[in-house]
Amino acid sequence: MPGNFLLNPVDDKYHYNPQKHIPDLSSKVIVVTGGNNGVGKATVIELAKHNPQRLYLAARSQAKYDEAMTDVRAAAPNANVAFLELDLASFVSVKKAADQILATNDRLDILINNAGVMGLPPAQTKEGYEIHFGTNHMGHALLTKLLLPLLLKTAEKPGSDVRILNLSSEGHKIAAKQVFVPDQLSSSMSDTHSYVRYGQSKLANVLFSRELARRYPQILTTAVHPGRVATPLLDQMFATKSFTTYFQKSFDALAGVLTPVQGAYTSLFAATWKRDEVQNGAYYAPFGKLNAGSKPSQDVELAKSLWDYTEEEIKKHGYA
Repeated sequence: MPGNFLLNPVDDKYHYNPQKHIPDLSSKVIVVTGGNNGVGKATVIELAKHNPQRLYLAARSQAKYDEAMTDVRAAAPNANVAFLELDLASFVSVKKAADQILATNDRLDILINNAGVMGLPPAQTKEGYEIHFGTNHMGHALLTKLLLPLLLKTAEKPGSDVRILNLSSEGHKIAAKQVFVPDQLSSSMSDTHSYVRYGQSKLANVLFSRELARRYPQILTTAVHPGRVATPLLDQMFATKSFTTYFQKSFDALAGVLTPVQGAYTSLFAATWKRDEVQNGAYYAPFGKLNAGSKPSQDVELAKSLWDYTEEEIKKHGYA
């Protein structure tokens, strides 16, 4: 493995190997958002090797899907990997994607909310949310809500093992002390550093996972940190010109970063490992290590408050 893991640590107690440890997926319908590059594409490729009934690669365009499929087909030429057009910064696009899944499937076994943005300049989504929070949390929250009836229906089937996975980050620990202020969330938050805005969205991912698990224990829901991974997302962050960015570049040069495949290990673990060995509502770090997360990420009342805010916002936009 690359890097100095005293500085960029991972726990490999399971000696995780996706080829060996992912079971046969022939009865499973799976959705992976952001499946066209980085950790998402690596996740799709590893799942595709295990014969899923249908695997959706969600991306913003057909061109992005086609480009990714060159690598997917090379690794798993016979896999059934379908295109799902999805722009998480648009509720209209999210609804259209959910409708496509609901119209063509009688089950959904695994939802991997992998896509995300990071280090973007101040901007807002189509519905007016701060770009990181709106894309990383609100878009995925709406997608999950719309697909939840199918996930719950699948969970009632004999022998089912339904899971939701939300990709978070250790970046959730750099969220501001005061988070999820409605007036701020409905702005670009231009006076707040992009890392802090990103951290808020990743904190939302952990809290949303915990509350999903509390409300729907029949579905195994987790949040995961992939590790520091050499992906386009990291390149996006490094495009910002700040002291923090230069420090991170220097740290990564010394500590090393994971490959996209290694970055996918914890997602694959949470999505396919033995169910009774994965804790519902938990936050996992590489490679499948249970992690307490920050104190705010453990705040039950904050999780409930975020859930209520999210539900009200979704309802306000006509997606009750």
